[in-house]
Amino acid sequence: MVAWTRLGGIFDVPGKQRLIGELEDKSAEPTFWDDPTEANKLLQKLARLKDVVNPWKELDQRERDVQEYYLLLKEEPNDEIEVETDQMALKLLDDLEKYELQTLLSGEHDHRNAILEINAGAGGSEACDWASMLFRLYTRYCERHGYKYEILSETPGDVTGYRSVQIQVLGTNAYGYLKAENGVHRLVRISPFDSNARRHTSFCKVEILPEIEENEVQINPDEIKVETLRAGGAGGQHVNKTESAIRITHIPTGIVVNCQNERSQHKNRAAAMSVLLARLAEVERLRQAGDLNAMKVTGPAEWGRQIRSYVLQPYTLVKDHRTGFENANTTGVLDGDIDGFIEAFLKRPPSEGTFIE
Repeated sequence: MVAWTRLGGIFDVPGKQRLIGELEDKSAEPTFWDDPTEANKLLQKLARLKDVVNPWKELDQRERDVQEYYLLLKEEPNDEIEVETDQMALKLLDDLEKYELQTLLSGEHDHRNAILEINAGAGGSEACDWASMLFRLYTRYCERHGYKYEILSETPGDVTGYRSVQIQVLGTNAYGYLKAENGVHRLVRISPFDSNARRHTSFCKVEILPEIEENEVQINPDEIKVETLRAGGAGGQHVNKTESAIRITHIPTGIVVNCQNERSQHKNRAAAMSVLLARLAEVERLRQAGDLNAMKVTGPAEWGRQIRSYVLQPYTLVKDHRTGFENANTTGVLDGDIDGFIEAFLKRPPSEGTFIE
């Protein structure tokens, strides 16, 4: 437990407390709301700092309480109190581990909602089925962690599953955690579509983007083309009878975004614009960073580019190739238990790559 007392320095809690004081002083100035955009950014930064400092203060007090109980037990042994104190200490360690993981989410956009897109790659119907399995994996992950999600667009496969499916994940730190899933995912299994029961390999590309506010990216209205079209796929008769689907093309970059899952054309347009903003912000981020390695992730979903392999035959194992983290409980992983993979990704050295060459 002694190591815990050093974590305040590792997380620079004193520095964050000073910054909180400075930001609170600024928020109290008469001219604070003269620029609402900057004011909101400051308040968001203040809230994120408090999300780090306040839990630390609470954990720090709990650690002091546990230490005092153990000192008292040395003077006056009591089996019942000792059992309770041990339970308190174990709970503290568990909460500390969760807190440590949250403090790793220090990226500019980590606190935001996420846009998650799954695209079937090499493998035909197998890949489309794999896309539907990944869709279930991530929606189950959302349910496990209290995140809400909404389907923005979906393109069914010719035989089964999805050619592509896109969802918006709503919740604190959704992007910070799910960014670990960005890349190509490989599945090895006995094909349910092969009458000879042969082993097949399928690929899907998962793309994770942070949700961006409209005032954060400047778009010239003359540089976008907005089209309305009749939606297809799931949604019932209403979807197929009205031109509620929206396609937006950003002419300078060639980025095309579709949204068709809301009955309202207005809602579909808003959702499509949200995705377009996220894509444009990511393009700009990569351009400024000159991050050629990250750009490679946008390549085809095929052999040699996978970040993770899910092997169901001839043995069962899920392995992340970036971190080396493994889990033999493939059923649990496919049911959304990917916390171990995300934690290993967040704790990895920053110099590690994002995919296999």
